[in-house]
Amino acid sequence: MNIREMEEIKEKKVLILSCGTGGGHNTAAKAIQEELISRNIKTDFIEYLEIIDPKLKDEINNLYIKSTHKNGKVFKKVYGLGKIYEKTKLKSPVYFLNSLNKEKLYDYIINNKYDFVVTTHLFAAQALTAIKKEHHIHFMQVATDYVSIPFWEETNPDYFVIPSKELEADFIEKGMKKQKLVALGIPVRKQFRDKYDKNEAKKSLNLDVNKKYVLILNGSMGFGNVKEITKKLLKNIEDVNFIISCGNNNKLFDVLNEEYKNNKRVIVLSYTNELGKYVASSDVILSKPGGLTTTEIANMGRPLVHMMPIPGCENYNADFFAKRQMSIKCDNIKQVVSSTKELLENQELQEKMIENQRKYIIQDTCEKIADIVMKELNKR
Repeated sequence: MNIREMEEIKEKKVLILSCGTGGGHNTAAKAIQEELISRNIKTDFIEYLEIIDPKLKDEINNLYIKSTHKNGKVFKKVYGLGKIYEKTKLKSPVYFLNSLNKEKLYDYIINNKYDFVVTTHLFAAQALTAIKKEHHIHFMQVATDYVSIPFWEETNPDYFVIPSKELEADFIEKGMKKQKLVALGIPVRKQFRDKYDKNEAKKSLNLDVNKKYVLILNGSMGFGNVKEITKKLLKNIEDVNFIISCGNNNKLFDVLNEEYKNNKRVIVLSYTNELGKYVASSDVILSKPGGLTTTEIANMGRPLVHMMPIPGCENYNADFFAKRQMSIKCDNIKQVVSSTKELLENQELQEKMIENQRKYIIQDTCEKIADIVMKELNKR
């Protein structure tokens, strides 16, 4: 790209859309935004429903959170209904509802003079598809799970970024066109792409360089029976310290902080911008199998135990990793404890797991996505 083309691109604008149904979609969107801004491309990120109706946004996000409670029983039913409806080949009610928002979204894009749109969520992709039937618009959509979720086949992007070439057949079988699929991985933030020295990371976080640490992640919302898991880990594994990340779950942080305030083996974290350093400092990571969090860990090459998936996408994420020996999948607390202990004691198993993560997980996703976006901007 020559200097003139670079100057012209600087005048172009990109819109990135997502939804807060789980933190992964927004985090992936912000990772792409981070990369584009680093290239001096004007890029805005906003939740799709913030444009349509801010009150509706909060209601839907809260409904999602409630659906994952009690081991995700409600989410499992909803996801199962989606898979059944998918087989009918009829347009879903979800598409119909999002298509109703096409004019409001189109007006927002035109009035703010965006030249290209990227979305990391199905809802926005469906609305953009409805717009595309009537107007000249270009967009990219990005999957954040290791499976083709119901209703992706109802979308019509210019590019569809999927996590792995090995998933291509699944997406094609579900109805996506092969020529639109680009296997670039799942985009992660810069702090999970940086290289850290383990001891230096520990020192910067005031952790003991001579101690082993297990990091317990429960996603941005802090789901899971962490209290019971921690209790069992402390009882069965000695000479190891535990770091619990509560994400945005302030209630969970308060409960655990009070519970372990006098226990030197447990560190309780609220939301932190230094999670990458904590991952680098840890000997084993325990995590819910969200697509984004899982990819962040694998990008950094850390031994991984997947804890009790929420039925639906998380099961597929955990299976994708476990089948390729990039993690150990656990269905109950007993398995979590035994698998954690096994990983801590087996250096060969750790090394093999990290080797497989490097083999199967694409490392430069944000850069490759940004390259495509810049190419598209150069056309406009």
